[in-house]
Amino acid sequence: MTRIDAHQHFWTYSPSAFDWIDSDSVLAQDFSPADLMPLLDGAAIDGCIAVQARQSDAETNWLLELAAAHPRIMGVVGWIDLRADDIAERLETWSGSSKLVGFRHIVQDEPDDEFLLTPDFVRGVRATVERGFSYDILVKPRQAIHVRRFCDLVAAGRTTAPRLILDHGAKPDIARGGWQPWADAIADMAQVPSLYCKISGLVTEADHATWTVDQIARYLDHLLACFGPDRLIFGSDWPVCRLAAEYRQVVDLIDGLVTRACSEARDAIFGGNARAAYGV
Repeated sequence: MTRIDAHQHFWTYSPSAFDWIDSDSVLAQDFSPADLMPLLDGAAIDGCIAVQARQSDAETNWLLELAAAHPRIMGVVGWIDLRADDIAERLETWSGSSKLVGFRHIVQDEPDDEFLLTPDFVRGVRATVERGFSYDILVKPRQAIHVRRFCDLVAAGRTTAPRLILDHGAKPDIARGGWQPWADAIADMAQVPSLYCKISGLVTEADHATWTVDQIARYLDHLLACFGPDRLIFGSDWPVCRLAAEYRQVVDLIDGLVTRACSEARDAIFGGNARAAYGV
């Protein structure tokens, strides 16, 4: 079974390009495939999906260049202006990129809690999935309450289900023990049978210094109960995870929790589901 890390990032750091990173943070440095590959080896991970960290076409091009040079980068989730009037033409320019598996917009930073439901954005995501790409949904709990409706709008009138992937379990407020509206939103959106969910980024939603396995387990167990083992996907969220844990810690944490809850699903969660969701 091929083991896949379905969510990680690369970047060449500059304060202007990454203004969300504090200058004294462990993240305020370059992170390249040369840094990640030994970590994959150490955790017996065979390949990865590189996900955009900046909202620019240049970011997508750069990640595809990295993927072309490094076979273990199995796919790229890039960025495209999904609200552009000429979105169909823009998507056509990417049609020959075999490692471009999908796109993502950083919805969590949008001030409008209902951004997902705006007509031009829905139109752009529909155009994306119609061309066989996936779409990664990055939201916080206040926006997660709209994910079910968003999925319904994207899927309306289609004969095949769109490939949609929820990032980071919709970022529950683990550090403060937050449960609602996140828990109900997860239960609601999980009723969309084609929606996958990444169990990634959970340690950074907990207290970076004092998180415990049991704290993470409460939220992962809810994701498992709602989505089931056939729609959960492992991702490290490296290097962002380094705010709270090193790469191997994250792998071992999720592997241990999955083994405890549903050991028979380890191969699916650590690879098989990612292959289905991203078509790699």
